Amino acid sequence: MTTGPLALVGSGEYLPVMADVEGMLIKGRAPRYVQMPTAAAPEGEASLRRWIQLGAAQADRLGVEPVPVVVRDRDEAESADLAALIDGAGLIYLSGGNPSFLAETLRGTRVWAAVAAAWHAGAALAGCSAGAMALAGWVPQVRHPDRDAEPGLAAAPRLRVLPHFDRMLAWSPDLVAARPPPSRTARPLSASMRRPRSST
Repeated sequence: MTTGPLALVGSGEYLPVMADVEGMLIKGRAPRYVQMPTAAAPEGEASLRRWIQLGAAQADRLGVEPVPVVVRDRDEAESADLAALIDGAGLIYLSGGNPSFLAETLRGTRVWAAVAAAWHAGAALAGCSAGAMALAGWVPQVRHPDRDAEPGLAAAPRLRVLPHFDRMLAWSPDLVAARPPPSRTARPLSASMRRPRSST
């Protein structure tokens, strides 16, 4: 099995301007577009509905099936039913909102294991804004620079993602120079899910 592509996007998920990018990611893969608005859960049900509607409209433009997987908290992230929705995905997309909440909610759960398994089986995996930040090794505390960075989901364990950096640096000028605390380690997805290295 070959791991699918990973896209870390600054903004514009599900909008017409990004249809070419999302179409490229799902092209040649199963026409199941899994959309996870978890990062917006702290904003309430209206925000989640907005993301679901945007995702459905984009899926319609692309001619694929929208599959919303709405995980609001860690209890739901352990749901076997929600995890099963990810099976057969061609593209899995984590949309915007609160990156720390997203990483903390999914990290080490049944739903995240399903996402990782699908990605390693060839599905494309994408995150936009908060979703991109959470897929990195660490999630900077942009609005709380006095707090330590939090471990991310580590799909890209050696990266730290700063979408909207022009605005973020206004909130926290020292953000680019900040480093994760040495006592904490961001681990890749799962040792059991990584592909074995080739012996050639």
